[in-house]
Amino acid sequence: MMATRDADRVRHAIEYLEEHAQRQPSLDEVAQAVGLSSYHFQRMFKRWAGVSPKRFLQFLTVARAQAALREGKSALETSYDSGLSGPGRLHDLFVAVEAVTPGEYKDEGAGVEIRYGFHSTPFGDCLLALTDRGICGLAFTGGGERQTVLDELRRRWGAAVLRRNQAATGETASRVFKRSRGAPITLALKGTNFQIKVWEALLRIPPGAVVSYGDIARAIGHPDSYRAVGTAVGRNPIAYLIPCHRVIQSSGAFGNYRWGAARKRAMLGWEAAAREAVEDAPLPAGR
Repeated sequence: MMATRDADRVRHAIEYLEEHAQRQPSLDEVAQAVGLSSYHFQRMFKRWAGVSPKRFLQFLTVARAQAALREGKSALETSYDSGLSGPGRLHDLFVAVEAVTPGEYKDEGAGVEIRYGFHSTPFGDCLLALTDRGICGLAFTGGGERQTVLDELRRRWGAAVLRRNQAATGETASRVFKRSRGAPITLALKGTNFQIKVWEALLRIPPGAVVSYGDIARAIGHPDSYRAVGTAVGRNPIAYLIPCHRVIQSSGAFGNYRWGAARKRAMLGWEAAAREAVEDAPLPAGR
C-alpha cells in the first residue's frame, strides 16, 4: 500500500508542478500541496524515484525529451537493421510475445480462462489478467475505475471465462514491477496484425528512451500511417510492459496517456532515474 500511496503523491506533485510551472514553485510549496513536510516529501520522493524531486523534473524537460527522442529513434532503427527475430532482443528485455491465432481472435477467447486480480504498483493500483499462455491484460485503476477496466477486459475477451484469483496474479504482479531481470514474462496478445506490429515495435524501445509516432510508423514499414499507429498505441491492452508511455510527440511534448498524463511522466522519470543510476554505478573492482 505504501507504493501506491507514494505513487499517488508523486502524480499529485507532478500535476501541481505542471500547473504552476511558470513560477517554479519551491520544494516547501509542493510538499504542502501533497500534504507532507518538506523533509518527509523529499525522503518519500527519493525513496520512490531514486533521485531528488528537482533532479527528477530535469528528466521531464522538453530539451531532455528531444535528446531522448534522438536516442530512441536510433535504437529502434538499429534493432530492425540488425534483423532481430523478436522484440526486445537488442536490449535483453525480459518480455516475450505470443499472439493469438486468427481463429482464436475470431472466437474472442472461447474456451479460455482468465484469472485476474487487483494489485499495488509503483504507479498506483492495477488490474492484472493472466491466461495459461501469459499476461493478457494490465490496466491502471484509481478512484472507482476498477469496474471500468474489468468491463473493458470482458469486452476484449468476450467469450472467455473470467475468475478473480489474487493468489494466481500476485506473484506475477510483483515480478512485473521489479527493477531486475528474471525469467521471461510472456504476453498473450489479442489484436489485429497491424496492432501486433505496433506493440512489438514498442517493446524495442529501451527504458529511458522515447520515440515519436512517426518513428514507430517508419519502423514497421508504414511511414504514412502515424495516425493509425497512434490509435494502436492507444489500444495497448498491457500497460507498462508494452511501453506505450515511451511514445511522445516529435516536438518533445509528452502528450496524453490513456491512464493519465501525470502517470506517463512519472513512468518516464522513474525509468530515466533508474537508467542514470545504472550508468553512474562504479565498475566492479578487478580481481
